[in-house]
Amino acid sequence: MEKENQNGKKEHAFVSFVVNEAEYKTLTNKMYETRKPYEPKNPNLLRAFMPGNIPEVSIKKGDLVKEGDKLLILEAMKMKNLILAPFDGKIKSVNVKVGDKVSKNHVLVEVTPQKVKK
Repeated sequence: MEKENQNGKKEHAFVSFVVNEAEYKTLTNKMYETRKPYEPKNPNLLRAFMPGNIPEVSIKKGDLVKEGDKLLILEAMKMKNLILAPFDGKIKSVNVKVGDKVSKNHVLVEVTPQKVKK
């Protein structure tokens, strides 16, 4: 990170970091300054863990699912990966259809947690 001093010259600016209650001052680089901000993982969003295509979708918006129910298949590198419900809930949205090609981290399904009667 650079800033201008009183004479108009650019100089490096130190950045403070706190690690285990100890403060450190250091210089940063361009990669650090342009990094993507941290986003905590949302367990309600089921994302593609690798690029692939969708040969089968077993659910639709509004369906109630139990933990372990089959939601869809993500096919990648000639392997069919079953995407299962991580918890009991209601399908809020299905963002793919049969034949879609998806990239890594594409949101496939959004599930709202709730109790499902057995």
